[in-house]
Amino acid sequence: MSRRFGSVRARATLGATFVVAVALLAAGAAVLLSLRSSLTGQAGGQAERTARTVAAQLALGTPYDKLSSLDDDERVVQVVDANGEQAAATEDLERITGVGTSVARAREDTGDDTGDDTSEGPGEESGEDPGADGGGADLDDDSAQDSLEPGEIGDETHFDDGSATVDGDTADYRFAAVDVRDPRKGLLTVYAGASLAAERSAVRTALTVMLIGFPLLLAVVAGVTWLVTRRALRPVEDIRREMAAITAAADLTRRVPEPDTHDEVARLARTTNETLAALETSVERQRRFVADASHELRSPIASLRTQLEVGVAHPGLLDVSGAVEDTVRLQRLAADLLLLARLDAGEGPVAGARVDLAALAREEAAGRPDVAVEPLEPESVEPESVEVAGSRGQLGRVLANLLDNAHRHARSAVTVTVRRAGGQAVVEVADDGDGVPEADRERIFERFVRLDDARGRDDGGAGLGLAIARDVAVRHGGTLTVRETPAGGALFELRLPIA
Repeated sequence: MSRRFGSVRARATLGATFVVAVALLAAGAAVLLSLRSSLTGQAGGQAERTARTVAAQLALGTPYDKLSSLDDDERVVQVVDANGEQAAATEDLERITGVGTSVARAREDTGDDTGDDTSEGPGEESGEDPGADGGGADLDDDSAQDSLEPGEIGDETHFDDGSATVDGDTADYRFAAVDVRDPRKGLLTVYAGASLAAERSAVRTALTVMLIGFPLLLAVVAGVTWLVTRRALRPVEDIRREMAAITAAADLTRRVPEPDTHDEVARLARTTNETLAALETSVERQRRFVADASHELRSPIASLRTQLEVGVAHPGLLDVSGAVEDTVRLQRLAADLLLLARLDAGEGPVAGARVDLAALAREEAAGRPDVAVEPLEPESVEPESVEVAGSRGQLGRVLANLLDNAHRHARSAVTVTVRRAGGQAVVEVADDGDGVPEADRERIFERFVRLDDARGRDDGGAGLGLAIARDVAVRHGGTLTVRETPAGGALFELRLPIA
């Protein structure tokens, strides 16, 4: 179970369901509050209209028993005088809360304002303070009494929620309170209530629908998310299964399936196949490298062994100079292989180190045999200082390899030039030999490649010099290319960023 819920599909389903649940709860709460507020506002508007209708009749001096709204079954009306006593009320009104007085007992209208009050105050029936339950106007406020003229209705309306019992049935109401000054009876407060039954019923219905519908909707969301993520992640599972098979079989020629889509999974599959292809190339290159290195080492070792065995059997026939040459070849080949291994391992230049290419080129050119010994006549290098960031030893090795290669192919002269070109340092090594065929200008930088198959190993080397030179150039953020000189020879161009 823990493994199942630890999958991406399970987490995506739970996450989507949780987000939708939170959104539904927030939306449901907002809908319920909005619905309740709207219906309560409608009930308040109805109550206010009723209260002002009754107040208008009282402002005209209409007797209590002639008030038109007291026999409305859908409205509850109570008229309270300045003393907080009920003056008139809806027929069969038994009890009311949330208004000026809680006891509904109307007195009969005698037609004048001097008649005896036969109603009982709230203190007589309930022991409550008049106005204690009400949210309406303050009937004892002298300023309110003085502000209204006879026949005038107050501008303010006060609202409150309460309940009323009519003919034995109790219900909730939204009450509106309006002040009016009766020409004969003085200041009165009209309380009119509109039933909240519709609001309560609508809210309960909406809540019931939400309680039933929301779980069903969440179940649908969870199911759809589960199926969609399953379909979306199926190619990922295929990729994983194929990668596991490749690892088990150690077969880098296989590739993972690429879905016929343009989404992230398809890009993942393509990147995985590109990685497998690069890994296959690297492994194959490593295999060829080991095979070629073994082949290159076999020749000097066999020659050296033969010479030593002859020397042991016939000391006078020992070719010491030949043994030394073979030993030097082995030493150089071992050094080349070690440097290539370090470059393959990611070894780069030391951070912060700087090298003056012009001075380095002069040093490498000065160490060459003069023209009397070798057909090598290096010209002077430009004296301008051209500094680059990098390893002095590795860059010196690049120049030495380029000069060695030019010396082997030049007829009479090798030219070395160091200059600036924008933000780059450029070193050019040119010879006046036969040049490099255009089809082979990239192949010569591969390891153990020698274009002149008829050339002996002793003269041509192992074919690692140019490969090492390009690898070092790339590690230093530069390039190494070859093209033809105007005279037809080879021109190797090394470009490195200026420090």
